[in-house]
Amino acid sequence: MKKLLLTAILIVSLFYVSAVACTDILAAKQATLDGSVITSHTCDGRYDSRLVVVPAMDHEEGAMAPVYEWIVYADRMDLVKLGEIPQVAHTYQYFNVAYPMANEHQLIIGETTLGGARETANSDKAIMTIEQLEIFALQRTTNARDAIKLIGALAEEYGYRESCWLGECITISDPNEVWVFEVYGTGPLWEPGMGPGAVWAAQRVPDDHITTVVNYSMIGEIDLETNRPPNVSAGDFMISEDYVQVATDLGLYDPASGEPFVWKYIFGDIEGTKSDRLWRVFSVLNPSGNWSLDNTWEYPFSVKPDEKVSVYDIIELYRDVSEGTPYDMGDNEAWYYESGGEMVKSPLASSEPNTPMRNLLGIPYTRTIAKNGCSYYFVSQARDWMPDKIGGLLWFGLDNPRKGAWIPVYVGTLPNTLPESWVTLNRDELDRSCSYWAFDLVDKISNQRLGALMPLIEEVRVPFQTEMFEEQRDLDEMAMTLYEDNPELVLRLLSSYTARKMREAEELWYDLSEVLLTKID
Repeated sequence: MKKLLLTAILIVSLFYVSAVACTDILAAKQATLDGSVITSHTCDGRYDSRLVVVPAMDHEEGAMAPVYEWIVYADRMDLVKLGEIPQVAHTYQYFNVAYPMANEHQLIIGETTLGGARETANSDKAIMTIEQLEIFALQRTTNARDAIKLIGALAEEYGYRESCWLGECITISDPNEVWVFEVYGTGPLWEPGMGPGAVWAAQRVPDDHITTVVNYSMIGEIDLETNRPPNVSAGDFMISEDYVQVATDLGLYDPASGEPFVWKYIFGDIEGTKSDRLWRVFSVLNPSGNWSLDNTWEYPFSVKPDEKVSVYDIIELYRDVSEGTPYDMGDNEAWYYESGGEMVKSPLASSEPNTPMRNLLGIPYTRTIAKNGCSYYFVSQARDWMPDKIGGLLWFGLDNPRKGAWIPVYVGTLPNTLPESWVTLNRDELDRSCSYWAFDLVDKISNQRLGALMPLIEEVRVPFQTEMFEEQRDLDEMAMTLYEDNPELVLRLLSSYTARKMREAEELWYDLSEVLLTKID
């Protein structure tokens, strides 16, 4: 049986390519300046970035809900129906994108793929991808705890199915708390009816803490007696019942060994591997911790920031490329040459060099938080002092978060109000009816001479972004004043504002791309 299992693992592994993509940064309510709860997500790679508002719906008794594959690639691939589950009477409005991300009740979800032990790879009998599980949670639940319970139960019953690579993490927030949820398969021999089709754990971020998940499992030692991490209360942790048995059956853990059960080592398989981004986030938000890149796998689950953070701080962190650190790829000695007796930095120097350029110059790779090749990104706020539909706010953008715009999108945004160019996507040919190309062109062109062209991007980006940040305070005040008497009017006004800013950003960035072209020698 063990030989058969290993053979199956090898076969399954051939169909997947490891992905080091997606960054989530989280802040609980007492760790933020305004008391909002923050989660976030960069969808790094080529994924569906169309932002679609799916309306709330009522369903007939006995209806069934389809379970699909390829949701993350729906811009260019047909969905494949894998099965169905019983439908509920009412489903909530939510935002659909590669990884569906928020509903009208301020339930907001980020995603980041995890590596992990290859033994956990499931067979194709499993049907629940993380993106499909996100849809069901957003349609059916209103808070993080209920979302976790539903996702865990569905994954166990129908089997967790990898859509990217082995494990998955989703960071789930509501107006009161934010959680880290990690899930893995139970092996390539799993079939329905032979036990749970998933193993999972979820841990709440303490109210005054921040954390980040960067394709790197974060949940640590599990106390087998209490079924939770040491020093974590029972109410702040949830886990699937059969996690020890699954790990034992897969040969990942020996209960007789007396060794602690460390989730991130056993299922996450991160022991001995480093994470540039984990080091960077902890170093920026908790510099007093004197964090080292040499042992990131030993970092705690979360930390208290040295100072409370704002949503703007998190946005700036998503623009980070490790400038001013020993890992700044744009300041490598390979970029310098002698001229007139002095060492001069080449105008081709880039903090985001592509692989051929790094190989040519021998520049060690740093996986920075900001990244070209990103599909979309958001930083969210869930605010318990406001009605749900205006309290939930997503700062959303397309392509490289360092160079793009962050547009405010309320969770109560009305269906069919966003510009058509933001719900259209064709990356196989230049299409000016598609907003993505405005931001992607700026990114691609500027990478040719980043040192010279980045200031031109900032001349456009900074005033446009600053204006939106300043207007946001007035928008919130207006919304709170009018919402009780006329909520429909408020939602129309806010939806109209978002659409206008999306169109303005798209036009500005298309114009900027033409300016940048003229500056390349």
